[in-house]
Amino acid sequence: MTSASLAPTSATEETRQSRQRAWVEVNTAAIQANVRALQRHIGPATQLMAVVKADAYGHGALPVARAVLEAGAACFGVATLAEGVQLRRAGISSPVLVLGNLTQPEELRSCLRWQLMPTLSSMREALLCQNLASGSGRTMAVQLKLDTGMARLGADWQEGPRLVAALRGMEALDLAGIYSHLACADAAPEEDDGLSDLQQRRFESVLSSLNEQGLTAGCRHLANSAGTLRGHRQHFDLVRVGLALYGQPPAPHLAGVVSLRPALQIHARVTLLRQVGAGVGVSYGHRFRTSRPSLLAVVSIGYADGVPRQLSNRMDVLFDGRRLPQVGAITMDQLVIDATEAPRIEVGSLVTLLGDQGGESISPLDWSERCGTIPWEILCGFKHRLPRLAVPPESEAATEP
Repeated sequence: MTSASLAPTSATEETRQSRQRAWVEVNTAAIQANVRALQRHIGPATQLMAVVKADAYGHGALPVARAVLEAGAACFGVATLAEGVQLRRAGISSPVLVLGNLTQPEELRSCLRWQLMPTLSSMREALLCQNLASGSGRTMAVQLKLDTGMARLGADWQEGPRLVAALRGMEALDLAGIYSHLACADAAPEEDDGLSDLQQRRFESVLSSLNEQGLTAGCRHLANSAGTLRGHRQHFDLVRVGLALYGQPPAPHLAGVVSLRPALQIHARVTLLRQVGAGVGVSYGHRFRTSRPSLLAVVSIGYADGVPRQLSNRMDVLFDGRRLPQVGAITMDQLVIDATEAPRIEVGSLVTLLGDQGGESISPLDWSERCGTIPWEILCGFKHRLPRLAVPPESEAATEP
């Protein structure tokens, strides 16, 4: 290896290298448009929390966080302590709620140091926070979570008034909020068994009891993306928006409530073209055989990048404004498409796996329905060997033939 090979590359060269194989393209302008559309929907009395856990659902936590702040998001939700610290290290000072349960003193001490709000599900964590904050001479902001029907994190909702009273008596703690999480808000109307309404009534009964006792619990919030789109009754002081922030409706029946712009596209390049005859087996196990003389294109992306192997022989890619079927088993680093109907394709051509091209569109929901999963899992599945790139200027947009 020569010294020249170790020379730093320019930002332009780094971007060019990142676009040689496969990559995730993220449109932060679309995310900002989604924030503004959601804010119009919820109205000025309700704030928007941007949920940026899991690396902002695969979109890149730091660029997304900066973009949503510019668009007017009030605060952030993360799942882990490390995700919250990442925001702080990047200079982001807005309120951050850690949605996961932190149970160890060192974790809660880090929350105090980095001014992150832990979620409390029991008096155990509350007492730990009180002791840590009191010993440091500082006040620690916390939020109380109630289980109103999810049977996951949170204290039993009937215990809400008692816990709020106890927290209000801890002088080193600042109870900044009280919240719960909806289990079935994305259910279609014909499948709705009333659980979301029941959870709302339970949450409201706690709030009513607090009001009768003259107790306050800070910011009140219940709605996730689906609850935000269902209607205004579940909005309260704040909504926690994840999937919708990234332009994806949490259920088909909620798709038209707010005009959302998908913010992520997946692109990859053709690395080899092969003409084969009829009856040729393709990829591992020969799970596909050609029925005619065919032009096969090898594309440099696979399940190690986050393309589910379950999509083998069940997905399309977009090229030149048309859908081309994927054929054979999807492998770790490659997949094969039948490009017989695409005479303009060549080595180096770009194909779109998720996104829009020429009036055609493939969404995470399309993939999730074929895999028997949900769009959240699809978006969170793209590995970090796929570079995250900002949408280039219009003249360089990834729609080249």
